[in-house]
Amino acid sequence: MSTKPNEGLLARFGFGVDPDDKYEARLYRIKRNRTKNRIIWALALIAFLVLFEVALELVNFSLLEISAYWSQFVGSLRDFFPLTSLFGVVPFVDVGQYYSFLAAHENPSIPLAAVETLGIAFAGTVLGAPLALTFGVLGSERVTPFPLNFLFRGVMSSIRSIPALVWALIFIPLGGLSPFTATLAIGTDTIGNLGRLFTDALEEVEDGPIEGVESTGASRPQVILFGMLSQMVRPFIAWSMYILEINVRVAVTMGLINAGGIGEILMLQRQTRSWHNMMATIIVIFVLVVSVEMLSQRIRSRIRGNESTSVLRLFVRTIKQFPSKTREALT
Repeated sequence: MSTKPNEGLLARFGFGVDPDDKYEARLYRIKRNRTKNRIIWALALIAFLVLFEVALELVNFSLLEISAYWSQFVGSLRDFFPLTSLFGVVPFVDVGQYYSFLAAHENPSIPLAAVETLGIAFAGTVLGAPLALTFGVLGSERVTPFPLNFLFRGVMSSIRSIPALVWALIFIPLGGLSPFTATLAIGTDTIGNLGRLFTDALEEVEDGPIEGVESTGASRPQVILFGMLSQMVRPFIAWSMYILEINVRVAVTMGLINAGGIGEILMLQRQTRSWHNMMATIIVIFVLVVSVEMLSQRIRSRIRGNESTSVLRLFVRTIKQFPSKTREALT
């Protein structure tokens, strides 16, 4: 029996399908859903490409311009790596110039600035953590009834919508551009980021401990404290360490607006066009950030009970994630 070429297409849209035949009806629904999903994905892809094209137009992105200035870019990179030769034959990077800059008596601020950057990040994280915990608890619907909990969620979302660098500019009247205002900015940013993480986690805590505390006739605050928050001690510490990782990167960028720390020295070397000194400062920043991140990941692994992660594996994973996490800290 021959079948017309258009019968399959008509059946796909429901024409010629016997509604009393359960098999045909089910097959029709499957084909219809598949066709609908393909159309949705095709429209989504088209919308994505259009938005991408608009974004490129807004920033005047041009591959031709990259090609035209590529040689100049490569030449500028050479200034970051002063070259010398081994036995006058083998070329290699003169790390001695980096060491001379870092160890020079007229630059004792390099190690102090690194410590100051770490202090800004640590102090800001500790100052913001209690309020993050408070807003996180009050933002949970399991603690504060709807829609009151959205007041606290809205505050955290508003804080998170403003980058830490902008918060530093907002706090200028309190103390100018200084490590003090940088610490306030990081503390404020911590409230939004850490608080939101805590709120989302509270929505997923187990009901067993809560019901157990309620069965003892405990009051509502006691149920929250011993039934809910008792389950979140380790996660809260782990997330605080993760936020500290991010805040160290943010503290570095604070120096780019003259708010203290090693980022300020980096900006100074950029302004004086001391490229190899700038590279030496970048190396110190890299070591500082990676060291804090490895320590943080090690602590979080122990908290989770996963002590099998080796230091070498942590180091490799930290290096791989360094660009993406740095980019995340700047947004």
